[in-house]
Amino acid sequence: MSSVNLLAREVAAKIVFYGPGLSGKTTTLRKIYETVRPAHRGEMMSIATEGDRTLFFDFLPVKVERVNDCSVRLALYTVPGQVFYNATRKLVLQGADGVVFVADSQPEALDSNRESLQNLEENLLEQGIRLDRFPLVMQWNKRDIDKAMPVEQMRAALNARGAPEFETSATSGQGVLDSLKAITRLVIKDLRAKRIVPPPRPTPSPVAPGAGLEAQLSQHLPTRPSQTMQAVQPPAMTPRQHPPSSTTLPAVASAGGPAPIVAAAMAPAARMEVTPNSSAVPVPRTAGQRAMGPATALAPGELFDHARAAETAFASGQYAQCVKACVDAVRRALALAGEGSLAQQGFLLRVDGSDLLRLQGLSNHVDTARVDDAAFALYLVMQVFTRLNAAGLPETA
Repeated sequence: MSSVNLLAREVAAKIVFYGPGLSGKTTTLRKIYETVRPAHRGEMMSIATEGDRTLFFDFLPVKVERVNDCSVRLALYTVPGQVFYNATRKLVLQGADGVVFVADSQPEALDSNRESLQNLEENLLEQGIRLDRFPLVMQWNKRDIDKAMPVEQMRAALNARGAPEFETSATSGQGVLDSLKAITRLVIKDLRAKRIVPPPRPTPSPVAPGAGLEAQLSQHLPTRPSQTMQAVQPPAMTPRQHPPSSTTLPAVASAGGPAPIVAAAMAPAARMEVTPNSSAVPVPRTAGQRAMGPATALAPGELFDHARAAETAFASGQYAQCVKACVDAVRRALALAGEGSLAQQGFLLRVDGSDLLRLQGLSNHVDTARVDDAAFALYLVMQVFTRLNAAGLPETA
C-alpha cells in the first residue's frame, strides 16, 4: 500500500511485475534500470536460481515526475514465475498499488500465461481486491520473435477486462517505458480517487515590496469565520497601562495586510503590566471586545481552542493553567508531523530541542509556574504553530 511523507511531500507507490516464469519480468526491470537516470534510481537487487532468474524479487526504487507538488517514488518488484513459489508471490503482492502483467508471446506459453493470470486474480482476492477494479497493464512481451502469437489472440485469451496493453521486447527495451508510464498514470489516478495524494499547497498571495513582517505573516494566517474580528479600540489609559511604541509595530493596512489582526495581537501586551513584585493585573475590557492573540491567530483549526485557552489563562494570571494548555497544544501540534517520539516530531519540524526539554520540565512542576514560565510556554506554542505553517500542515482536503 502506498505511503505518504507529508513533510517531504513524497508519495511512495508499489508496482509489481507479474507473469509466468521466463516471460521477461526481470529483463523488463533491468531495461528500466538502464534507462532511468542514475540520480533517479536506487540499487537493483536480484536473486538468481536454476529454474528462474528471480527467486524472491527485484526491487528498484524509481523517482518519477511530481504530482500536484508531491514527488512520486515507485518501488518496482517482480515475482517468481513458477507455481511452487506461490507463497512468495503472495508476499510480494501484498500492499501493491498496481500490476504489470508480463505475458509471453510464444504460442507454447499461452497456458502458462492463463494460469499465471488466474493465480494473480486469486491472490488479489485473498487481499479483498478485485482485479477488474485494480490498476492493471498488460505487457505482450517477446514481440521480436518470429513465431509470436497475434495480439488479437492474446487479447482474447488474457485481456477480457480491456486493460491498457503494450507490445514490448524487454531485451531491446521497445515499449517497456510505455507500459511503465501507463501503470504509473493508473496508480496515481487511483491514489487521487482514494485521496491518498495530498492536494497542492495553496499559493500565497504576493506581498507588496517593502511590507513589514506583520504583512508577510498575515498572508499565512488561515481565515476562519469564527475568527472574524472588528478593530479593537484601546480602552482609556490608566496609570498602570503604557501604550505600545509606535515604532515597534508599523501599520499593516497600508501594506495590504489586515490591521485588525495586528491590533488583536497587541491586545494582551496593551492590557497588562508585570512588575518585579507583582503579578499581571488584567484590565477589564468593554463588553463585546473579543481580542485574538498571536498564538490563536497562528493556530490551525483543530488547535484554535487550545491556543485560546492558553492565552485566556495567561491574561487572567492563571499561569499554571496556561502552561498546562501550552503543553497540551504543543503535543497535539507535533503529532501532526507524524508518528514518533516528541523529540523525533520536534526534529522533523525543526523545533529547538532545548526548548522542548524546558517545556517538559515545566510540565513536571506546573503548580509553581510563574509569569515568565507561562510567557515562555506561549512563545514555544507560537514557534511550533509557525513551523507547522511552513511545512503546510495540517493538510486540508
